[in-house]
Amino acid sequence: MPKLSPTMEEGQISRWLKNEGDSFEAGETLAEVDTDKATMEMTALSDGTLLKIIKAGGDTAALGETIAITGKKGEDISALLTEASTGSTKSTEKAKETPAVQEPSSPSKTEVAAAPSVPEAVSVPSAPSNGRLIVSPIAARMAADNGIDLRSVTGSGPNGRIIKRDIEQALAGGQSPTAETRKPFTPSTIVGASPFRDETASRMRQVIASRLAESIGPIPTFYLTVEIEMDGVLAVRKQINDNLGDDAKVSVNDIIIKAAAMSLIKHPWVNASYQDKTVRFYEQADIGVAVAIDEGLITPVVRGANLKGIAEISAEVKDLAAKAKAKKLQPEEYTGATFSVSNLGMMGIKEFTAIINPPEAAIIAVGGATQTPVVRNGEIVVRSIMHVTMSCDHRVVDGATGAKFLQTFKQMLETPAMMLL
Repeated sequence: MPKLSPTMEEGQISRWLKNEGDSFEAGETLAEVDTDKATMEMTALSDGTLLKIIKAGGDTAALGETIAITGKKGEDISALLTEASTGSTKSTEKAKETPAVQEPSSPSKTEVAAAPSVPEAVSVPSAPSNGRLIVSPIAARMAADNGIDLRSVTGSGPNGRIIKRDIEQALAGGQSPTAETRKPFTPSTIVGASPFRDETASRMRQVIASRLAESIGPIPTFYLTVEIEMDGVLAVRKQINDNLGDDAKVSVNDIIIKAAAMSLIKHPWVNASYQDKTVRFYEQADIGVAVAIDEGLITPVVRGANLKGIAEISAEVKDLAAKAKAKKLQPEEYTGATFSVSNLGMMGIKEFTAIINPPEAAIIAVGGATQTPVVRNGEIVVRSIMHVTMSCDHRVVDGATGAKFLQTFKQMLETPAMMLL
């Protein structure tokens, strides 16, 4: 199993695109692998034959663990099969530079790319006799997105597991939720603990859990909250959108990203990260934008947001968000942010706190702007007020440093022309 993303520790075989005995050429895709962030392709750099599949679709393997054996057709692989059966694995460092599949004669490196949707005809076997549903995380997500009743799908994976290709087959057959595929609700007289089912957590969910534990524990975090009048931003947004096509409209969040980027350049200690015995200062603002997808949260990165216009930021965010939801982001598109923005305002959230994404030193949690009566010059007036809370790594950002950053951020949003300076 090769390392297909910077934070990957293990991968789940989504499906093999080649069967045992199939020959392949250099550049052909051998399998799709679900990593912690996306579905990636394993492609071959040299010609060969897929002699033996060790890890089938739906199986998980650690980095460096043997998942298949390739070589010349008819080659003796008995020694390699014995080695694989004893659980022998390569080290994580070795996995970064070894092939995705074990080559008996001439190992070669593996290239990866974003996995496109590959339609495939599926012969669906009989369902398990015990009636238990075993579903891969991706298949469950695809079924939910497309209204597929999993009880009407027969799995073709190990032990009848419903995997991605089974849902693709159901979609290809035009299956849609109907009265026949839904079981009507009937009252139950059963009293006791609720039944439950355990599903293997996706790699993304496992990595999220691990990284959040790394953040909230070791990082000494404190929080600063500020109220910002957004009337100026709303007016500027209207002026911009009046001159753009419907498909190029900018959002409030796009302007927030721009303001955060410009503020970071003025406050380098916030645009920094703690590196054990050093502090690393970044020369441009690479903003991570939190995007919610079915399996968790991912933060695609707008590079050099301080150097880009609001319309350019808007177009890039739309493109990255679409890739994130399709699980087609490449590692360089979701790693290496210097600061992050998490916005739940569009979901009716007024105020919240966000967890820092290491090694970044801070993240802002943005709530919704609501019409609020406030006192200005001794009079009660109505303003659109937005709450922003910044989570700060105290090893880098002191209280006063964070407060000054928020003052600049607030000033830029309340007087958008300040972003031009």
